[in-house]
Amino acid sequence: MDQYIRAWTSNNPEDIKALFTEDAVYCDRPNTEKQWNGHEEIVKAWADAGDKPEDWTFEWTLLGRDGDTAFVQGLTTYLNGEPTYDNLWVIRFAEDGRAREFTEWYMARKHTPPAPN
Repeated sequence: MDQYIRAWTSNNPEDIKALFTEDAVYCDRPNTEKQWNGHEEIVKAWADAGDKPEDWTFEWTLLGRDGDTAFVQGLTTYLNGEPTYDNLWVIRFAEDGRAREFTEWYMARKHTPPAPN
């Protein structure tokens, strides 16, 4: 997770590639019609998202592991007016520790205005 956060913070293509096998599949939602295949597509899609390090915070908890699969619950808070998201990631790892499959679910939290005084 430290490497993931480093890549998200730097947006450096080499940091991003280091997370994934060369033929990895990244799904930005389950059953997506357009998964990202391999380093080139993953780096491009990541860069296209345009998240700047000063625009977000991220908290996470490892929910569990089953063999080569990890389950991570996260909370992404955007500081630039974007919604806050609850995240669930299912990550399948290759033997070398890099992700070979990454699927994320993200659900925007409903904005609750402050209570009146």
